[in-house]
Amino acid sequence: MDEVGNQLGVMTLFDAMKTARESGLDVVEISPNAVPPVCKLVDYGKFLYEQNKKAHEAKKHQKSSHIKEVKFRPSTAEHDYQVRKNQIIRFLGEGFKVKAMIFHRGREMAHKEVGHAKMDRLLKDINEHAQVEFGPRMEANILLALLAPKKGVPTPAPSRPAQPAAGGQA
Repeated sequence: MDEVGNQLGVMTLFDAMKTARESGLDVVEISPNAVPPVCKLVDYGKFLYEQNKKAHEAKKHQKSSHIKEVKFRPSTAEHDYQVRKNQIIRFLGEGFKVKAMIFHRGREMAHKEVGHAKMDRLLKDINEHAQVEFGPRMEANILLALLAPKKGVPTPAPSRPAQPAAGGQA
């Protein structure tokens, strides 16, 4: 095939190289597994540029799955718990997976049930936004749960209260 797209038919490698040299082009093997192999007469630099451009476009439309981590302690205060819960909901709404972790330190390891209760409460609170990929399990001193966004459920980000304008009289 030449640079315009016209079929040149089956020819020997020598004839293809001669035709390419006369046109100032290169012979590029497009489909090596075909019988006979399919080649194209093109400018090799332009061919590489177009291949790179196609690969870049394909990569741009690809969804990568990053995992966000949200960390708790068994003694996390109520307000901090709510902030982290809202973060998890926001991350799930953006399509990320979330690893919820509750760290136990020192004497907290003697009362693991406090961490389990906090994790159970969290999973119950975000049940409508997330599906649990693997449930709460202890790994050393960390209670882990991996959460993924629920399929087909649009998750709105939690609304934030309006902030007063800065610099004005109140």
